[in-house]
Amino acid sequence: MIVQRRAVTTALAASALLLAAGCSSGGGDTPVGGSVSSSSTAPGPSGSREAAEHTPPATGSVRVVRTVAADLKTPWGLAPLPGGGLLLADRDDGTITRIDDRTGKKTLLGSVPGVSAAGEGGLLGIALSPDHASDHLVYAYLTTDSDNRIMRMLYDTKKPSGEQLGAPDTVFKGIPKGTIHNGGRIAFGPDGMLYAGTGESGDRGLSQDRASLGGKILRMTPEGEPAPGNPFGDSVVYSYGHRNVQGLAWDDKQRLFASEFGQDTWDELNAIKPGDDYGWPIAEGKSTDPEFHSPIVQWHTDEASPSGIAYAEGSVWMAGLRGERLWRIPLKGTESSAPPQAFLKGTYGRLRTVVPAGGNKLWLTTSNTDGRGTPSRTDDRILEVEVS
Repeated sequence: MIVQRRAVTTALAASALLLAAGCSSGGGDTPVGGSVSSSSTAPGPSGSREAAEHTPPATGSVRVVRTVAADLKTPWGLAPLPGGGLLLADRDDGTITRIDDRTGKKTLLGSVPGVSAAGEGGLLGIALSPDHASDHLVYAYLTTDSDNRIMRMLYDTKKPSGEQLGAPDTVFKGIPKGTIHNGGRIAFGPDGMLYAGTGESGDRGLSQDRASLGGKILRMTPEGEPAPGNPFGDSVVYSYGHRNVQGLAWDDKQRLFASEFGQDTWDELNAIKPGDDYGWPIAEGKSTDPEFHSPIVQWHTDEASPSGIAYAEGSVWMAGLRGERLWRIPLKGTESSAPPQAFLKGTYGRLRTVVPAGGNKLWLTTSNTDGRGTPSRTDDRILEVEVS
């Protein structure tokens, strides 16, 4: 069992690694007025390089190709398997199921031990080991009786349905839990390190406390140790000042982006720079204080409440829960290159997770059965979506 190290230093490590913040078809709803705003910061040392980068068209399109699977219960995490198929995490039941992406057939892998589902907590994000083809490991972020933690299990396809998950190993524990704001998204980055988005569990003060794991983006080795080059020495903390991070994605230049729930005013899409302070609870949305890293784009909370994000076709695609829509944010470097566009508004209800499906396609899950909000639909499904 590997447990998070408690010593946290405040000095920036000299060797800090700079991963630069790293249905319907046709036109979407392009916001007007003050409901959505994009940032266009003055170029720094990388400005000329970013200016030369390919910029996607200002407007795009979304077409839902088909429903992959229906009749789902509280779906949360989603992980595509090498060679085909999807692993789906059920928040409340604490189970992981394989979905055949061609036929929609469901095969239960098994239950994750220790899941304590209440409020927004339960079995949340899942991710495959970078060496999954050989080690067959599945990672899961879950809420227990005492904390949020990350565990990993062996996935053995040779065993009967319901018995395919091996005994779990605790990779990392001690992340604050709450009825709300548990974060929950995990993903392996291009560097092979494991990243986790956490929430402040309703305790605002945790976000600015670098000794706390709440309200942070964490970066660790696959074994749960602080990753080499982290900004605060012997600590897994990668960035702080977050409220509730549920979306992580990298662009084709290995720059990291994250979505974040606001409180009453602004939801955010951020470009993540190691060691930076993203403002919460002192700032919500853009800030004129140079101590805080302002978002690329901000939305009123009734238009977004963002969860999962994915990168495809030069844009970040962001699933909106309360907003019940899929947002397209075209990028130029670490800035938005045009106003965001909204698609599928109200068509499928609350949208939770979006992951790349290869090329110009995405997998998209809904979240209408999780007991939150007042969704316009009462069913949950996985969709295959074509984007441009």
